[in-house]
Amino acid sequence: MSVDALRFGSFTLKSGRISPYFFNAGLLSTGPILDTLSTAYATTIADGLKSGAFPQFDVLFGPAYKGIPFAATTALTLFTKHDIAVGLAFDRKEAKDHGEGGNMVGVSVKGKRVLVLDDVMTSGKAVREAIQTVRNNGGEVVGVVQALDREEVGQDGVSSTVKEVEALTGGRVLSILKMRDLIVWLEQNGVTDQLEKMRAYWDQYGLK
Repeated sequence: MSVDALRFGSFTLKSGRISPYFFNAGLLSTGPILDTLSTAYATTIADGLKSGAFPQFDVLFGPAYKGIPFAATTALTLFTKHDIAVGLAFDRKEAKDHGEGGNMVGVSVKGKRVLVLDDVMTSGKAVREAIQTVRNNGGEVVGVVQALDREEVGQDGVSSTVKEVEALTGGRVLSILKMRDLIVWLEQNGVTDQLEKMRAYWDQYGLK
C-alpha cells in the first residue's frame, strides 16, 4: 500500500468482475521492495520443494512483462539464499523477427521442467497463456507460484481458479498471500468500510 500496489475502490478486472480492490504488481519496483518480494517468492518455492509440493525443476519462467523482473530477482535469491540453481526464461509479447528471433528469451525450456511465476490469479487467463507458451516451446510446467491468490471461483463458477490450473498442469499452485490475509489485515487495522466491501465480494465470487 505504501507504493499504491494495493488499492481499494472499484476496478474492472480482466475477468470482467468488478472488484473492490486491485493489485498492481508493476508498482513493486524499488530495490527494497524487490528484495522483500523476491525473498518471499524464493522462500515459498524452497518450502514447496522441501514439502514435495513442487518437484525439482530446471527453469523459472516469468511471463511478460511484470513477471520478468520478479522471476529474475527470484532466480538470483534462490541461489544466494537457498543454494538452488535454476535457469531463467521469459517471453516477449511480440515475436522478434531478427537476431535470434522468436518470442522466448533466456535459457531454453525445451525438454525442461518449468516453474511459472505469476503475480496474481483471478480467472487464470494470463497464467494459462503462460503455461501454453512454455508448452509451445517444448517445456513441461510442473507448478506455479504467485504473489497473491484472490481465492475466487474459476471459469466454471464452482471450483477455484487454482484447482483449475492445478488440473491443467498436474502440478501445485502455491502463493505468498491470499485474499483472506487481506481481510485479516483490514480487520486488524479497523478499516471497516473496505472490509464490508471485501466480504460482499467474497460472498459473490470467493471460495465457499
